[in-house]
Amino acid sequence: MYAPTSTNSPRSGPTSGESGDGLTDFDGAGEILRAWGSGLRPDPDLTVSEWADRHRMLSGRASAEPGRYRTMRTPYMREIMDRLSPGDPAQRIVFMKAAQVGATEAGNNWIGFAIHQAPGPMLAVQPTVELAKRNSRQRIYPLIDESPELRERVKPARSRDAGNTMLSKEFAGGILIMTGANSAVGLRSTPARYIFLDEVDAYPASADEEGDPVTLAEARSLTFAHRRKVLLVSTPTIRGLSRIEREYEASDQRRYFVPCAHCGAMQWLKFDRLRWQKGKPETAEYICEGCEQPIAEHHKTAMLEGGEWRATAIAADPTTVGYHLSALYSPVGWLSWPRIARGWEAAQGSDEAIKAFRNTILGETWVESGEAPDWQRLYDRRERWTSGTVPAGGLFLTAGADVQKDRIEVDVWAWGRSLESWLVDHVVIEGGPDRHDAWSDLTALLDRSWPHEGGAHLRIARLAIDTGYEAPAVYAWSRQVGFAQVAPVKGVEGFNRSSPVSGPTFVDATEGGRRLRRGARLWTVAVSTFKAETYRFLRLARPTEEDMADGAAFPPGSIHLPHWVENEWLKQFVAEQLVTVRTKRGFARLEWQKLRERNEALDCRVYARAAAWIAGADRWPDEKWRDLEDQLGAVLTDSDPAGQINRQGQAPQGKRRSDWLGRREGWF
Repeated sequence: MYAPTSTNSPRSGPTSGESGDGLTDFDGAGEILRAWGSGLRPDPDLTVSEWADRHRMLSGRASAEPGRYRTMRTPYMREIMDRLSPGDPAQRIVFMKAAQVGATEAGNNWIGFAIHQAPGPMLAVQPTVELAKRNSRQRIYPLIDESPELRERVKPARSRDAGNTMLSKEFAGGILIMTGANSAVGLRSTPARYIFLDEVDAYPASADEEGDPVTLAEARSLTFAHRRKVLLVSTPTIRGLSRIEREYEASDQRRYFVPCAHCGAMQWLKFDRLRWQKGKPETAEYICEGCEQPIAEHHKTAMLEGGEWRATAIAADPTTVGYHLSALYSPVGWLSWPRIARGWEAAQGSDEAIKAFRNTILGETWVESGEAPDWQRLYDRRERWTSGTVPAGGLFLTAGADVQKDRIEVDVWAWGRSLESWLVDHVVIEGGPDRHDAWSDLTALLDRSWPHEGGAHLRIARLAIDTGYEAPAVYAWSRQVGFAQVAPVKGVEGFNRSSPVSGPTFVDATEGGRRLRRGARLWTVAVSTFKAETYRFLRLARPTEEDMADGAAFPPGSIHLPHWVENEWLKQFVAEQLVTVRTKRGFARLEWQKLRERNEALDCRVYARAAAWIAGADRWPDEKWRDLEDQLGAVLTDSDPAGQINRQGQAPQGKRRSDWLGRREGWF
């Protein structure tokens, strides 16, 4: 609550017993006293949802439905928001949810409520600092700008005022700090009574190698004891690795029960009770558990209004409450049942699409199949094409290099549309990182080209090299040849499908015993993501010869292995499997375990895949792929190789030619 604004009497005016507006002095004093008294009265005690209905305005810049916020649009959010009110005993609120259910706006309502009604230090954490800045521009600024009560409390932005910046908003009695889970400095910056942890499943495993970001953030609230409030929100990801699922399972696991439009039976909505005629998703209806009658989409509004949250488990900590919600509850006009049915049909045939559906539509985790494919099966599926030649579908090359004590192993992969890939070459450079000639041989590999089946020549567009062994030597070589074509990488455990590669970050390097500040650019790779993807691609069904004769194509992501690859390489390629282990607290956790000692082929594949991601292949529009195809059709020579996206201009004198596929400049 805020102290009243005092009203002072005028220093001069009529003194004849009558004020200038016709009131006696007594009446004028009474008006002043009444105004002063009304200022003394505190704002009425509101819950977060009541505050939102009274004060929150949605901006057309940040909302598809601008205007006054109405909790009745998403009635299931009322209890979740009100748990964040100071009078509620809950301290930790966990929300595992699908997309398009209104969770983001509810979190912003809490921020606005705290600024206006219950000021205190608040920490809002996004997966990265960059996302925190984007959220500040697109969400927090409109939140404040569209609400007069917030505008007058948050300090105005001034060029020399550190109280209101992109990531910091000061207000009377508190401050809002916004940061990313990848910044340990931001997570430990200040004590916080309120903590908003958004999309926690996208957080890195560790913040600047200082520990779990959620643990670091929550530690900032411990001094506030029972007065703290922590909100954890996320769409889930992988079973056994999902932070939000782990937190939800430790809670009282609440589900939103809604009444049947026909018999009134209370039930929580399950996807397997959404039925439709095959191939006709527009016929989708929900089948009641009680009367088995179909419920049409237009009944959903009344069902949501009559719903209630019910706990389905007993929480280990009574101050923690957990909520789960799928997109089946999405309000009419947002995501309809027919659209959900259409999305499920469209996802069939693709594990990746089904995984996205389960995560973003059902709000459930995906069970990753990490069973290693049989190497003998891969041996039988080898394909024959001219050794050392890039097959027709390959449009650019990347390489992964694994540095060992006595050798450097390199695998060169060709990539085509939809991440179809071909193993083009396997190179073993004898001698470890302490042998100068080994690095010279690796440099020569960057200048080598491989003939394409169409007659052109391709060079390695990007080589990713592991820094796990003798990092100083890797950094020194990378600096010598330049970062335009080489990407030093560091593998970390965990899945991060939204951004499996992050960086680059500058790290110190040494040269001749002298430390160079920001001497190397290091990329961080979530290796579990690409290992699981590789195994998933290896399990894809192949078209038969008859199918291909009829024009059938290989599925997106197909991995092609040449006839010359040896048994030992194949065994290394499937040398690990994903297993579920239990932590000391009893939670399930996934980790990759070796089936045999050597796994260089799998590691090199992961690094080459990371190089393709860095190049931008996962995000290229169709025009970019057509440009590559046009280059290959031109039958370029060895001195003017294909596979370069940016062909304008010439490389500066003395600089290595860059095949960095995502840069407009071509070199840097």
